[in-house]
Amino acid sequence: MKMTTEEAFVKTLQRHGIKHAFGIIGSAMMPISDLFPTAGITFWDCAHEGSAGMMADGYTRATGKMSMMIAQNGPGITNFVTAVKTAYWNHTPLLLVTPQAANKTIGQGGFQEVEQMALFEDMVGYQEEVRDPSRVAEVLARVIAKAKHLSAPAQINIPRDYWTQVIDIDIPTALEFERPGGGENSVSEAAKLLSEARNPVILNGAGVVLSKGGIAASKALAERLDAPVCVGYQHNDAFPGSHRLFAGPLGYNGSKAGMQLISEADVVLCLGTRLNPFSTLPGYGLEYWPADAKIIQVDINPDRIGLTKKVTVGIVGDAAKVADAILGKLSDTAGDEGRDARLAKIAETKSRWAQQLSSMDHEDDDPGTTWNERARAAKPDWMSPRMAWRAIQAALPQEAIISSDIGNNCAIGNAYPSFEEGRKYLAPGLFGPCGYGLPAIVGAKIGCPDVPVVGFAGDGAFGIAVNELTAIGRGEWPAITQIVFRNYQWGAEKRNSTLWFDDNFVGTELDEEVSYAGIAKACSLKGVVARTQEELTEALRQAITDQMENGVTTLIEAMINQELGEPFRRDAMKKPVAVAGIDPADMMDEAV
Repeated sequence: MKMTTEEAFVKTLQRHGIKHAFGIIGSAMMPISDLFPTAGITFWDCAHEGSAGMMADGYTRATGKMSMMIAQNGPGITNFVTAVKTAYWNHTPLLLVTPQAANKTIGQGGFQEVEQMALFEDMVGYQEEVRDPSRVAEVLARVIAKAKHLSAPAQINIPRDYWTQVIDIDIPTALEFERPGGGENSVSEAAKLLSEARNPVILNGAGVVLSKGGIAASKALAERLDAPVCVGYQHNDAFPGSHRLFAGPLGYNGSKAGMQLISEADVVLCLGTRLNPFSTLPGYGLEYWPADAKIIQVDINPDRIGLTKKVTVGIVGDAAKVADAILGKLSDTAGDEGRDARLAKIAETKSRWAQQLSSMDHEDDDPGTTWNERARAAKPDWMSPRMAWRAIQAALPQEAIISSDIGNNCAIGNAYPSFEEGRKYLAPGLFGPCGYGLPAIVGAKIGCPDVPVVGFAGDGAFGIAVNELTAIGRGEWPAITQIVFRNYQWGAEKRNSTLWFDDNFVGTELDEEVSYAGIAKACSLKGVVARTQEELTEALRQAITDQMENGVTTLIEAMINQELGEPFRRDAMKKPVAVAGIDPADMMDEAV
C-alpha cells in the first residue's frame, strides 16, 4: 500500500491506540503533528519538554495506557532526559519519539544536532533508529511492543529528512506478549515456605499495581494466610488502605507498624518489587529488615532478583499470575500456625501506630542540633508540615489521584495517604527529580477527567515546574488542584546542613518576596493562600469543588514553618573533616 512515511507513522500510532502526545512543537516533527488532529491524537503543547515528559508519565501511570513524548531535534529532545530516566525507574511504558538532524548534514555540527541515541542509551528499555524510510512502521511497532513488554520508555530515532517520502508498505499488527507466571519449581518452593511460616509477611511493590489483577491476587493470598501486607516506598496504592491486613509503606517516613511487623517475619514474599534501597532503609531508628527471614522475591525482570537483598527463592513472573499460582499450591494448613496471635498482633500494632501518627505535630532535632526548636519559636502560629498533612487528609477525596514531588515536606507526608485501588499515587520515584508533582498530576487528569486530582510539591521543587502554569490555563486543558508547601527553603538540603555542615546554609534559601498564588492569578488561574489547618482544609474542599464542577484550576499556597524532617540519606552522609583548611586569602584574581 502506497503512503508517505508520516502517514505510515501515524497509522501505526493509531493501530496501537496512542491518543496523546506531549511536548513542544518543532519543525522536525511537524509532518506528523500536522496529521494528529485528523488521526484523533491530541498534542499537549507544554511550557517545557521536561514537564511534558512527566505529564506523559503521569498520564500512563494513572491510566495504564501508553502515551508519547515528542519535540524538536537537539535541544527539544535533550530537555526530555530527566523525564525519561524518571519514567524508566517508575517502570512506565512510554514512547519517546526523537526526530534527528537530517542525514544530509549530520556530523557537520549543524543546527540543533546532538547524538540522540547515545544520549538515551542508559535511560530507556529499548531504542532503535530508522535506517530506511520504508522501515518506519516496522521499527515503530517494535519499539512500542518493547516498551510494553519491558514496562519502560522506548525510543525511536528518525532522521527528519525521512519524512514526506512515498513508500509501499503494510502497517504491522500490534503485538502483545503474554507475561510469564513463574517457574513450576520455584512457585512450589515458595508455596512450601509460606505454608510452613509462622509469621509470613507480604511486601507489595510497583509490579503489583502494574500487573492486571495484581492487587486482588495479593489480597486473596494475604487473606488465605492472614499475613500483614506492607508496601514499598512511594507505592501506598499497592494494597487497599482500609483492609485489616494493610500495614502501610516501608522506607523513609513510612509506617512504623509495617516496619515492626516485617521485622518479626520468618518468611517475606516480596511481590512485584525490585527491593529498591529506599524501601528497606532504617526508619524511626528501626533496623527493621528481617536478616534471618527467608525471602521470596518475585519480579518480571530477572536482573533485579537478588540484586539488593539475599534471596531464598527467586521467581521471574507477573505479580498476579505468581500470586495466584502460589495460592493454588499452599497446603491445607497454610497460615494456621499462630494465626490468632498474628491477627491480634497486626491489629494492636496498627492501632498503636495510628494513634502515634495522629499525635505527631512536630519534627525532632538530632542531639546537638536545634534547628526545629528555633523554627517553631520563630513562627509559633504557623502550621508544621504534619499539621498541614492532617488538614489535607481531612478534605482529600478517597477516590482522588495524587502526585508528590521530591522534597522534605512531601516526604514527611509519606505515611499519610492510603488508597483503595491502584494507579492513584504518582510519586517521582527513585530517580528523584524535582518538579514532578505538577506535570504528573496534569497528565493524570488528562487521562482520568472524571476523577479528582491533587498535586503536591515543596516550594523549591515547584519552582522548577512553575512555568507550566503558563500552559495549563488554556481552555482545552483540564482543571487540576495543586498544593505548594511554602517554607522558603530547600528543606532536605537544609536538614543535611544542620546535621553535617554546622548550619552553613549554602544555596538553601528561597526568595520570600515570591508569591506562587500570585503567579497563578497572573496566569488566570485561582491562587489561594492558607495559613492555618482550618484554612487549608477549607481551601482544598473548595478547590476540589471548583475542579470537578466549575472547571477551575486552583493553586493553594500552604504557609508552613521551617521544621525539617528526617534526612533522605543518613547512610550516604558524614561530617567533613578539615585537613588543609580553606582560606579566602588564597583566592587569586582571574587572568585577563
